[in-house]
Amino acid sequence: MNKKQKILIYVIFGILWIFGTDYLVAQLHSDMHIYIILQQVKGFFFLLLTTFFIYYVFVKKEENETVKAEKEKLEVLINSMVDFVNFKDGQGRWTQANEFALKLFQIDHVDYVGKKDSELGAYSSFYKEAFDYCETSDEEAWKIGKVSRCVEQVPIPDGSMKTFDTIKIPLFNQDGSRKELVVMGRDITEQVNAEKQLEESRQNYKSLFEYNPELVYIVNHQGQAIELNPMFKILTGYDPNEFIGKSILPIISNEHKRETKVAFLNILNQKKSCVNKEVTIIRKDGDKRILRCTFVPTVINHQVVGAIGYATDITKEKETEERLRKTEKLSVVGELAASVAHEIRNPLTSIKGFIQFMQANDEKQNFYYRIMLDELERINQISSELLALGKPREVKFETCDISSIFESVMWLLESQANLYSVEIEYNKDDDLPSIECEPNQLKQLFINIIKNSIEADSTKIKIHVSLQGEQLHVNIKDDGNGIDDERIQRLGEPFYSSKEKGTGLGLTVSYKIIQSHRGHIQFESKLKKGTSVTIILPTRSL
Repeated sequence: MNKKQKILIYVIFGILWIFGTDYLVAQLHSDMHIYIILQQVKGFFFLLLTTFFIYYVFVKKEENETVKAEKEKLEVLINSMVDFVNFKDGQGRWTQANEFALKLFQIDHVDYVGKKDSELGAYSSFYKEAFDYCETSDEEAWKIGKVSRCVEQVPIPDGSMKTFDTIKIPLFNQDGSRKELVVMGRDITEQVNAEKQLEESRQNYKSLFEYNPELVYIVNHQGQAIELNPMFKILTGYDPNEFIGKSILPIISNEHKRETKVAFLNILNQKKSCVNKEVTIIRKDGDKRILRCTFVPTVINHQVVGAIGYATDITKEKETEERLRKTEKLSVVGELAASVAHEIRNPLTSIKGFIQFMQANDEKQNFYYRIMLDELERINQISSELLALGKPREVKFETCDISSIFESVMWLLESQANLYSVEIEYNKDDDLPSIECEPNQLKQLFINIIKNSIEADSTKIKIHVSLQGEQLHVNIKDDGNGIDDERIQRLGEPFYSSKEKGTGLGLTVSYKIIQSHRGHIQFESKLKKGTSVTIILPTRSL
């Protein structure tokens, strides 16, 4: 209704009031004095009605327009926000919400004013559970009685989730009754996803750092350790916390300290990485380990702030290389030994034949002939060992029972064990599988090892055969003289023996047998306390 229409109504109402009331007064009273009083009362009421009309039409209208303008500003403000905004009265009925909230819950087509969350759930079946949860969380906010904050997740029809940082502000009347609840929720989905990705990156870094099979270390520009993974303790014996904030140079051997310093300076000054550098360290227990190290510069904002590196223990690799060199040496020695043995055997056969002929015709000198024949037999045995060492023979594997092999070995060594007064105790696990091997070679291997134990002044030899995984473990333990560390390092070398009449070829041949069977042999020994030999053989040939 515009202004002209309101004025027209006011004029018509005034005319009707004047003529209508005059007529009524004239009809009701004839006394002039009373007539004048009624006219005055009528005029007073007309003035009041006119004042009310003018106030309502102009003053109240301005107030309503002001409120309407403020409301429009509020609507523009909340609709321009990228946050969820919702106003509810004390009974939980929606009074106002921005477009973001309406579209989020798919109720932008619904007249939501005056409806509760549970009622709005009927218009959006997908969000029915979400609306029911809102009523529950609103009650919790009313109970708290002050500004509360929580993180809520809202499902999206495409299967994803949106995360909101929700603030609920309960407002109360002066008498303590509920007045209004203001709910605001900021979409922090991207922030949460970014934090999640950051946390995943942290976890990946942590896994790469802590569970890396190599030693990983990070040092600052002063060479002080910032981080050391658990492999540091395994390789060095030191707790990583002992070196955090300190230099790791003290555990590096003197022969490599200077090279390490130079390499680190090259990283700081020239950004030059150091790759596959071999460094010897000294463990906490005094043992030495050889590490292959790689370290690269740590660059932040185009400045080198330190270095990060990796280290692998190559001590066993170096030992393997040494064994390979030893094998090459054995190969050369074997070829030489085979040629020498071949040349020895020819005249040896003739000499032995002539001595046997002379022995048959000269019984008086039989004692001397016997000594010569024994020594010739010993030379023949040495020649056989030389040939076995040097002549490459094709090994033909067959499936054999390890128990049967040991029965033959025990029978062959019984007389020698009795001669030396040595007790041999043999035990085995039940249900041992058959093994693919060359039985005669294994017999020779076990005879060589057990014979060494018998001749080491032992009183008792314990033999135990067990199955561990797909490997057969043969442990031969004696209580003899034992072997010192220096001699253990040289076991298997040709012509090295601590026996008075030993040639050192027995263990050399044994090593070749184990190698041909793709097995391993381990020695543990202490002087005057005995020796333990563990032979590991695969049950199946490759």
